[in-house]
Amino acid sequence: MRLALSKPSFQARSVHMETRFDFKDIFVLDLANNHQGDVEHGLNIIRQHGAILKARQVRGAIKFQFRQLESFVHPDHKIGSANKHIPRFLDTQLDRTAFQTLLDEVRAQRLIAICTPFDENSVDVIVDMGFDVLKVASCSATDWPLLEAIAATGKPVIFSTGGLELSQIDDMKSFFDHRGVDHAIMHCVSIYPTPDRQCNLNNVTMLRERYPTSVIGWSTHEDPADTGPVMIAAAKGARMFERHVGLATDKIMLNAYSSTPEQIDAWIGAWQKTHNLCGSYDRLPPTPEERDAIAGLQRGVFAREPVEKNEILTRDHVYFAMPLTEGQLSSGHWKPGITARGSIPANGAVMVEATEIPLSPPIQVLKHAVHEVKALLNLARVPLNSEFEVEYSHHYGICNFQETGVVIINCINREYCKKILVQLPNQSHPTHYHRRKEETFQILWGMLHTELDGRRRVLSPGDTQLVMPGIWHRFWSDTGCVFEEVSTTHFNDDSVYRDPAINKLDRAKRKTIVDHWGRFQLPGIVGKPTA
Repeated sequence: MRLALSKPSFQARSVHMETRFDFKDIFVLDLANNHQGDVEHGLNIIRQHGAILKARQVRGAIKFQFRQLESFVHPDHKIGSANKHIPRFLDTQLDRTAFQTLLDEVRAQRLIAICTPFDENSVDVIVDMGFDVLKVASCSATDWPLLEAIAATGKPVIFSTGGLELSQIDDMKSFFDHRGVDHAIMHCVSIYPTPDRQCNLNNVTMLRERYPTSVIGWSTHEDPADTGPVMIAAAKGARMFERHVGLATDKIMLNAYSSTPEQIDAWIGAWQKTHNLCGSYDRLPPTPEERDAIAGLQRGVFAREPVEKNEILTRDHVYFAMPLTEGQLSSGHWKPGITARGSIPANGAVMVEATEIPLSPPIQVLKHAVHEVKALLNLARVPLNSEFEVEYSHHYGICNFQETGVVIINCINREYCKKILVQLPNQSHPTHYHRRKEETFQILWGMLHTELDGRRRVLSPGDTQLVMPGIWHRFWSDTGCVFEEVSTTHFNDDSVYRDPAINKLDRAKRKTIVDHWGRFQLPGIVGKPTA
């Protein structure tokens, strides 16, 4: 009976995960009170900006602001209030029927419908009208009765951070996390308009690093004609953008921070340019055009004097000059000890096919791997001091280290033991068990595949894997992985491998052990004595 219930439960969770709201690359256009209390004017704003969003082929949203003014404003301030906002709210208010007309136009334009409630009654209206997303304004970020009502809707939420201290943003993030609410965070400066010196766009990077599971956006109030901030915000990693919008007429003058359709068009165009300029995070292979451009500036290897067939070349036999011709040995690939397969005249090009290039010594494989290992540690933000020992594990020989291997950084080995393990992309470690040691892996960066007694798992950052003594296990990584091993005391020769050939190897044959990174040990002695 329990088995029958478990499958639907799992499926329900899977469906929920697949339907989580995607906040990435949405352009939120805030209508606010710029409808001026005039439905036709509001419809024109939605239609004209909707046309821009459609032409630019971006995900767009129109955002409303709801206040139930009969209860939101204190009776003593309904007339003659000194608060500068209340008269504007009262002068531009619309009833629900009017807002429904505007919402229907948002749907007709195939845009996302977002609304900011400023009181609990407005939350009920928003839910009843069927808006897609709720927005928490910066001024409401500590209004906990309102936040409780918003979270209870179960709808996705965007919250702004204008005027908040970092601890208050932490509180908001934790609040929505604990309630299972899909949410995104807007870096925002609540100054209208925002001067350059107050934009603090480095906060986008800071928020991305502090909350890596959340989409971080930029809710902007700078001069609408200035497209510089959106370009910088996008380059910093902002993935959602918000602006106030409106339309100027003979009778209506826009405020200093609201954009016209033409300004929104330029704003989105600037974002698209930034997107193209920033390109890929991953290092892509050079294009043929780039290869040709580089090759045209490189030097080739030429014979200084006539070279006889089978002569071994030294630096005195050659010189380097441009241009590098197709098939010619480049200066970057030159190494002493190259053998000429045929004669080469003076000033003749040394061609790759006419030479025999000596193989690099096996230890060079490890020396090259060190650079990539250090790079992965930097990506994982794992700092090391200068007092550690490194094991380069190569159970099928140093030449095969790129396929079967792992770098083990031994940090401490007492009654407890700690190691940092780095596996390069597409490396694997062979099946084995430990007679005495119990160990736990915790993933710090990348993805690790494990197999324990035939049971496979894929571990992501933060995941742990317990390995008890006597349990057959192996691990490998497609992406490269940095993970921590915390264990009982490590003992040499405590590992038993499934492959008998490995068990027959002396430990020094399957591990190169050096102090620090082995800068001066690797070129000469392969490792140091092992117990």
